[in-house]
Amino acid sequence: GFMKSITLHKLDDTIENLIKKRAKKNGTSLNKTIQSILKESLGITRKSEEGNKEYFLDLFGVWSNDDYKEFNKNINDLNKIDKRDWK
Repeated sequence: GFMKSITLHKLDDTIENLIKKRAKKNGTSLNKTIQSILKESLGITRKSEEGNKEYFLDLFGVWSNDDYKEFNKNINDLNKIDKRDWK
């Protein structure tokens, strides 16, 4: 069918900036980004799992190689199955 157009008045600067930021991050137009946000908020489509990544960006790349090795050393025993644990 025929697609309608909507004009938003008095859009808050913060909202505009966040929409532009998301559009740039996703490589989509402002129109497609706004449509996606509306569809997600109305439950028409599910937010992609990758969409939650932005909440954890401050945690990416914070471990050094030594931190990674120490973590793996500390959890190494979790890879072993002890049959006594299942009795």
